[in-house]
Amino acid sequence: MPSRSSGPAAELEAVRTLALVGPAAAGKSSLAEALLFKAGAIGACGSIERGSTVSDYDPLERRMQHSLNASVMHLKHANTRIHFIDTPGGPDFLGQSLPALEAVETAAVVINAATGIEPMAVRMMAYAASRHLARMIIVNKIDAQGVSLAGLLADIQATFGRECLPLNVPDRVGKRVVDCFFNRFGQSDFGPVEAAHRALVEQVVEVDPDFVDRYLEEGDVDPSELHAPLEQALREGHLIPVCFVSSRSGAGVAELLDIIVKLLPDPSEGNPPEFLLGEGADAKPMQARPDPSLHALAHVFKVTVDPYVGKLGVFRVHQGTVTSDSLLYVGDGRKPFKVGHLFMLQGKDHVEVSRAVPGDIVAVAKVDEIHFDAVLHDAAEDSHIHLAPLAFPVPVHGLAVEPKRHGDEQRAWEILGKLAAEDPCLRIEHAAATNETVLYGLGELHLRIVLERLREVYRFEVQTRAPRIAYRETVTAPAAGHHRHKKQTGGAGQFAEVFLRVEPLARGGGFEFADEVRGGAIPGQFIPAVEKGVREVLAVGAIAGYPVVDVRVVVHDGKHHSVDSKDIAFATAGRKAFMAAIREARPVVLEPIVQIEIAVPEHAVGDVTNDLSSRRGLVTGTAPLGAGTVNVAGQVPEAELANYQSRLNAMTSGQGRYTLALSHYEAVPPAVQQALMGQYRVREEDQA
Repeated sequence: MPSRSSGPAAELEAVRTLALVGPAAAGKSSLAEALLFKAGAIGACGSIERGSTVSDYDPLERRMQHSLNASVMHLKHANTRIHFIDTPGGPDFLGQSLPALEAVETAAVVINAATGIEPMAVRMMAYAASRHLARMIIVNKIDAQGVSLAGLLADIQATFGRECLPLNVPDRVGKRVVDCFFNRFGQSDFGPVEAAHRALVEQVVEVDPDFVDRYLEEGDVDPSELHAPLEQALREGHLIPVCFVSSRSGAGVAELLDIIVKLLPDPSEGNPPEFLLGEGADAKPMQARPDPSLHALAHVFKVTVDPYVGKLGVFRVHQGTVTSDSLLYVGDGRKPFKVGHLFMLQGKDHVEVSRAVPGDIVAVAKVDEIHFDAVLHDAAEDSHIHLAPLAFPVPVHGLAVEPKRHGDEQRAWEILGKLAAEDPCLRIEHAAATNETVLYGLGELHLRIVLERLREVYRFEVQTRAPRIAYRETVTAPAAGHHRHKKQTGGAGQFAEVFLRVEPLARGGGFEFADEVRGGAIPGQFIPAVEKGVREVLAVGAIAGYPVVDVRVVVHDGKHHSVDSKDIAFATAGRKAFMAAIREARPVVLEPIVQIEIAVPEHAVGDVTNDLSSRRGLVTGTAPLGAGTVNVAGQVPEAELANYQSRLNAMTSGQGRYTLALSHYEAVPPAVQQALMGQYRVREEDQA
C-alpha cells in the first residue's frame, strides 16, 4: 500500500503492531506460523505436534504442546514491517499475555470457531479495552466440521456488542473468505456481500458527520476515502472488526495480512500509551510522541533470564530512535548503558538491526540493570517517567519450597528471584511466621511450570508442600502458674522458684511482661532471665506448637538461693511456670481469617456463596462489576482455601478470580483445636 506521507512520518506508517491473545487451543501459534509463511518470513509452516513452530520454542512448550511464554515475531508485507506477539491462552499465564498489550496498537482476540466464545476471550477483550487499544476478533478454524459461523458471529455481537462487524465473510463453507469492506458485490456463506459492506460502512461513517451527509446523499462512500474515520472508529471502540481465517488450510491468511497493512492503526494512529511523570499521587499524565527525531522513550514489557545467555530485555520504542550505539538510562538509574547490539526477535532467533523507530519491538542482551516495566530513555531529565501500571491478577496460590540439599537456601532464593523477574504474576515471600519460603502464582499449573523450569533449566531440585497456616495460641481467662526448679548433680546446683499470673489481652494486644515482686523474693538481676524463659514459650507455643500472642504475664513472687540460683535456673522456672499457667487459662488456638474478594460471572454467584459458607466462611456482600460480572466479598479461614482456585475454576468455567488480605484472627472450632493439639503431642512423642 503506498505511503500516505514522506520522510519520518512515512517510516511510521510502514509499521504495525498487534498481539494475538485469547484462549488456549484457539490456534494463535498456528496462525502466527501461517502469517510468517504467507509473508515469506519462513520457508515452511511448522507444527505444534512436531514442536517446530517459531513461537513455541521452549522445550516445556514443545512437550506440553501449549504456549507458556509470550513470543515476539516480525515479518514484512507490502513494504510494511509487522511486529506481532503470540501469547499463551491459559489464565495461569496472564503474567506473560497481559504485558504484550503494553507493546502494541491492536489486540487481536483469536476465537476457535469450533469451541466458540470462551472466558479468556472475554477477559482479554476487557483488558484491551481498559488500555484503550484497537481491538479486532479473528475467528480461526473456520473449516472445522459442523460449525455455524453465522451463529458464532451472532454470539460475538451479543457478547461484545453490535460494533463487532466482519471485514470479510466466509465462502464455500469456509474454504475461502470474501472482502466486504472494499468490495460490495457477490455472495458468501452469510448471503449477499452487500449487506455486510453496507453495515460496515455505516458503522465507520457514523464517527464523522461530513461522511454521514455524503452517505445519505449518495448511498455509499468509496472505502478508500474512509481511512481517517476508520482509525477513529478503531481508537474509540466504535468498530471491532471481525476476520475469518483457517490457519490449517490458509484460507483468509493473505487477506488478514492485507487488512493489517491497509486498515489497522500505525504507531501515530493508535491511542497513545498512558505514561506518567512523577511518583505516587503527584504523578501527572504525559504522552509519548511517535516522532523518530525526539529523545528516546521505550518500555520494557518482557524480560528473560537464561543461565547461559544472560538477561534479555524486550522493549517497544514509543518515541525517538534507538540505535546500536545509543546510550540509554534504565528508569531513574544514573549511569547509562551502551546498547551495543540491537535485535529484532523471531521466536528464539535474534536478528541484529542497526536502529529502531517508534512502533518497533526490539531487544538488548546482557544488561543487568534492565527489568520488567522499566522505561528506557536517553535523557537524564526523563528519569521519573513510567507507564501507568497494568492491573495484574494477584497471585494467591501458594506453595512452600525448600532446597533438597541443606545449605542451598541462598542459591534457591537467587534462582527463584530470576524466575520472578520474568513473570509479574509470580511472587516470592519469606513467611516469618512459619519460617518458610513461599512461592505464589496464579494457579497449580503456573507453579508446576515454574518448578519444572527450576529443575530443567537451572538443574535445581526443591521440595514442596502446602504452606503452613500461621496459627497462634492465646488465653481466654486469667490463671496462675508456679514452678520450682531444683537440680543437684554433684557440683554447683541450680535453684529457682517462680510464681506468675497470666491475663488475656485484646486481640492484637501482643505481649506484656510486668514485675511485681516485692521484698527481694526474686533478686532484680534474675527478672530478665524469667522473662527470657517466658519468651521461649511465646515463640514455640504451649498446647499446639504455635506462637503465643495477646497475653500479659505478671511475675509476683518466688524464691532464690544465695549460692545455687542462676540465670539458667530462673529461665527454666519462668518457662515452666508460664506453661502451667497457660494450661489453666482456657487456652485456644487462633486461626487467620482472610478477607476474600471474588469476581465471578452472574450465573455462578449462588454456587460461589454456598461454597464459601461450606468452608466456614461469611459472605459480607455482593456488588456488580459490569459486563455480567459480580464481586462477592466475604471472610473465610485461610485453612479452608487449599486448592481454592481449582474449585473456583470448576464453579465458574475458569472465569473466577480472587484476592486475599489478612483480616483478623479468631479461635478455631473445638474439633479443629483438638486435632491440632493431637498432632502436636505426636510430634513431641516422636522427638522424645
